[in-house]
Amino acid sequence: MLCIAMALRAPVTGVAPLIGMIREQLGLSSTAAGMLITLPLLAFAVVSLFAAGLARRFGLERALFGALLLIAFGIVARTQGAAWGLYAGTAIIGSGIAIGNVLLPSLVKRDFPQRVAGLTSAYVLTMSVAAGVASAIAIPLAGLSAGGWRFSTLCLLALPVVSLLLWLPQLSHHTAPASTTTHAPHGGRLWRSPLAWQVTLYLGINSFVFYVAVSWLPAILQDAGYSAERAGSLHGLLQLMSAGPALFLAPVVSRLKDQRGAAFCSAASSFVALAGLIAVPAWATLWIVLLGLGTGGGIILGLAFVGLRASHAQQAAALSGMAQCVGYLFAATGPALMGALHDRLNSWSVALGACAALCVAMAITGLYAGRAMQIGGFRAHAAPTATAAQ
Repeated sequence: MLCIAMALRAPVTGVAPLIGMIREQLGLSSTAAGMLITLPLLAFAVVSLFAAGLARRFGLERALFGALLLIAFGIVARTQGAAWGLYAGTAIIGSGIAIGNVLLPSLVKRDFPQRVAGLTSAYVLTMSVAAGVASAIAIPLAGLSAGGWRFSTLCLLALPVVSLLLWLPQLSHHTAPASTTTHAPHGGRLWRSPLAWQVTLYLGINSFVFYVAVSWLPAILQDAGYSAERAGSLHGLLQLMSAGPALFLAPVVSRLKDQRGAAFCSAASSFVALAGLIAVPAWATLWIVLLGLGTGGGIILGLAFVGLRASHAQQAAALSGMAQCVGYLFAATGPALMGALHDRLNSWSVALGACAALCVAMAITGLYAGRAMQIGGFRAHAAPTATAAQ
C-alpha cells in the first residue's frame, strides 16, 4: 500500500524543478509549461468519476494494477519525442493517479477496517515524503546524464515498477470497492447546499494554491536569485512540510468542538507565506515551511469536512465526488493561469498576490465550513441516528 502511495504524487510534482530545462529545450511558454501540472488535475477531476466503476467490473486488485501500469507507461511516454509525447504521457500519468487516489482508501478500508485513520495518515505521509525526495533530487539526477530532464523523469519509473512487482500476488483476488468510494458527483439537493459548497470551495482553493506552488516555486525562487539546485531542494521541502500536519492534525480534529479555528489558521499560514515570498524572498525557507504546513493542513481539514459535514455515508460519498470534481477543475486552472500572468507581466508578484487573496477567501470560507453542523441542518457534535439521517 505504501509503495502504491509513493507512486501517486511524485511522478507529477517531481517534474516542477525541471520546468526551466523543459521550457528551454522544447521552446515552451510559461502557460504551456503550466499545463504539465494542469493536465493531471484535469484527469483527477474526470477520471476519478469512473474509478469505482472500473473496480466493480474488474476488481479492486486488478484496477489498482492497471492504474500502476498507466503511471509507468505515462512516465516512459513523456520522455519520448517532442512536446506531444510530454503532454500525452503527463495525461496518462494523471489518469493512473486518479484511479489510485480513489481506490487506495477502499483498499485501506477493506484490509485494515480498524486502523483506517492511522493508515490513511501513513500513506499520505509516505506520498508526501516520496514527492519531496523526487523534487529534491530532480536537478542532480538531470546532471548525471546527457539526457537531462528526460533521464531525471525516467528515473521515477522505479516507483510504479516496484509497486507493480509487489502487487502481483494480489491479482488472484477480485474484490469490489467499498461502497463509500463510489464518488458519483450527484446528490440532488447536495448541489444546492451552501455548506456543501463551502466544503468544496475550501478544498478547491487549497488545491489551487498548492498546485500553483508545486508548478512554479522553483521558477519563482530562481527569479529571486536562488540556484536551480537550491530551488529544487526548497521545492522538496515544501512537499515534506505539507506532510507534517498528517502527523498531528487528523487525531486533533476529532476532539475539537468545531474546526473553524484550525481551518482559519491553515489558510492564514498560507497567506503569510505567499505575502512573505513577495516582500522578503531571502527568507524563502521560512515561507516555504509555513506554506507547506498551511496547504498540508488545508487538505487534511478539507477531507475531514467531507465526513464531518455529511449526515450519512451515501451523502459523504456524494459530497466527496462533488468536492473532488469541482475542486480539481478549479485547481487545474491555477498553473496555466499564473504562468500566463507571469508571461504578460514578467513578474511573479501579481501571481503570488492573487494566490494570497484566495487564501483570504479560503480563511473566510473555513469559518463557515468548520462549523459544528451537518448538511440538512443537523448538529455535528453527535453522530445522527439512522432516522435523523433519513
